Amino acid sequence: MENRLLKTGDMAPVFTLQNQHGVDVNLRALQGKKVLLSFHPLAWTGICEIQMKTLEAKNEDLKRLDIIALGLSVDSQPCKKAWADKLQITKTDLLADFWPHGDIARKYDIFIEKTGTSGRANFLIDEDGKIIFIKIYEIHEVPDIEEILRFVMNKS
Repeated sequence: MENRLLKTGDMAPVFTLQNQHGVDVNLRALQGKKVLLSFHPLAWTGICEIQMKTLEAKNEDLKRLDIIALGLSVDSQPCKKAWADKLQITKTDLLADFWPHGDIARKYDIFIEKTGTSGRANFLIDEDGKIIFIKIYEIHEVPDIEEILRFVMNKS
């Protein structure tokens, strides 16, 4: 799957979504830090679980590089809360792109109409709100968080 609309150097579409705790997370308010948007199709699925647990496990490494990681899927906020509790995710915000359904996934051109889910992708946004890294993964592929860490360290 290839991203057709957005490319590196473009300004990231801004949004406000609720995290698993019901708190609004606004992308514009995070300017000044790098933001990793890690899209996954659905909560309660195996590869998505690995993807989000990896973000949680690498939280300190990401923080050292001034990166805030956000996990996004089309699930509702209560679903994200129950899933985060089950997975013991406490440091990573899991955002609900639920209503309008998949609106942010559509803005990032990774919504899959046939399944009603987002694709699996990582978008890294710089301190000024520009996209500096995009990788779209196959649905059954686990994103490589080390690739993001290396990318940022090599740019420093």
